[in-house]
Amino acid sequence: MSSYTQIKLDIADGIATVTLHRPEKMNAFTRTMMAEFIDALDVTDADDSVRAVIVTGEGERAFCAGADLTPEGGGHVFSDPNPVDDLSDERVRDGGGRLTLRLFNSKKPLIGACNGVAVGVGATMQLPFDIRLASDNARFGFVFARRGITPEAASSWFLPKLVGMQTALEWCMTGRVFDAGEALDRGLVRSVHPQGELMDAAVGLAREIADNTSAVSVAMTRAMLWRIGAGGHPMDAHRIDSRAIYRLSRSADAKEGIASFLEKRPPEYPDTVGQNMPDFYPWWDEPGYE
Repeated sequence: MSSYTQIKLDIADGIATVTLHRPEKMNAFTRTMMAEFIDALDVTDADDSVRAVIVTGEGERAFCAGADLTPEGGGHVFSDPNPVDDLSDERVRDGGGRLTLRLFNSKKPLIGACNGVAVGVGATMQLPFDIRLASDNARFGFVFARRGITPEAASSWFLPKLVGMQTALEWCMTGRVFDAGEALDRGLVRSVHPQGELMDAAVGLAREIADNTSAVSVAMTRAMLWRIGAGGHPMDAHRIDSRAIYRLSRSADAKEGIASFLEKRPPEYPDTVGQNMPDFYPWWDEPGYE
């Protein structure tokens, strides 16, 4: 896409910032926002200067107030308006899920800076972020049962892994909105900050990654923890660990990591995600929608 209308993408000093940008609608989610966000992730993945991605919302009221319930021109709110007979039809696919699956496959670490209200897809889109920070006025809600639908955006997979089954069931079955303190207590967010300090805290985390780590190591680590850590046998992890250590230990980044440590200087890692991922990456077959 040559330009965005519902998000902003800024890239500077190794950090990309995606801002959901519909302040007049509390950054409510639309199909256009989904497509633009996915396109921005394609840009950040392809740009080897980007070492971390921060996602936030415009203003101080809302990160994202969920799906736009009053879309311009009317139309169907939660799904494609076209009737289909075959539920494997691509038109059946949930827009929030399209986005979270793309977030899941990001090669760059994702840091959420939740700056206000985050309900419905505004909450579920944050689940594939690697680290989530919240402002002290943030409020979250998995409100689907109060709208007559079910959790979406693959949140039935993500949410229990982050907060445990009991909390996931409580939040989704009651559909109640809860504050940043409860989100922190239950493990949904890493930390809570005054509104004016939220982005500085997010940038500080991104800077720590960008300034001190190998891009290839971080990309591999992200894929390994999200994909292998989700279940299966520890042998699954051992196979990939062994292959990764074998390949990466012979890399220019590994040489630089050791040299910079011994020489007590900041590292200057030469390898890039675009050129130097190990030859067995990706090691999985990406499933299709059927």
